Amino acid sequence: MKLIFLGPPGAGKGTQAVKIAERFQIAHISTGDMLRAEMREGTQLGLEAKSLIDRGELVPDDVILGMVKNRIQKEDCKNGFLFDGFPRTIAQAEALEKISAIDYVINLEVPNERLISRISGRRMCAECGAGYHVSTYADPNCKCGAALYQREDDKEETVRNRLVVYERSTKPLIEFYTKKGLLHSVNGDASIDVVDEAIRAVLSK
Repeated sequence: MKLIFLGPPGAGKGTQAVKIAERFQIAHISTGDMLRAEMREGTQLGLEAKSLIDRGELVPDDVILGMVKNRIQKEDCKNGFLFDGFPRTIAQAEALEKISAIDYVINLEVPNERLISRISGRRMCAECGAGYHVSTYADPNCKCGAALYQREDDKEETVRNRLVVYERSTKPLIEFYTKKGLLHSVNGDASIDVVDEAIRAVLSK
């Protein structure tokens, strides 16, 4: 089974991807993790990516796609794989078609105001790295005693900007996969278990 998960920041892609990957025994792949792994292993692609990142430049599509091609040939992808947050552009989607067929594209839909509430309410511990949400944890300090802080990425203005960028870049992808009959939209504004059940219902069709 070969899947793509689409959805805005805070939609719960990572959470659901882990559950689905475990259930179907397929590899959960994110381009961020791939970049870090290639750099850690010192591969040619990893060295090229590191050089670009160190100069503050974006990693181009051909490098990302090279990593994708390498990654899906690994042993843990023999039963299939799940892309979390990839592809991000039509160019990447078209290039992916030449590398591998895709069975399902799951699009998690969550209203923007709900996403903003989810993300801007996150708090992190600078000491132990634990994460909390103001809706369920009101203490300004972590359970370990250290102060909690809000990441720059999680501030409301930043979140709103991220959502604008997502809408602009991903809307064409939704149309692209709809035309191919691969896109299945799922309401992501529900409990983790309810969303998981909805995704499994799509995958059983």
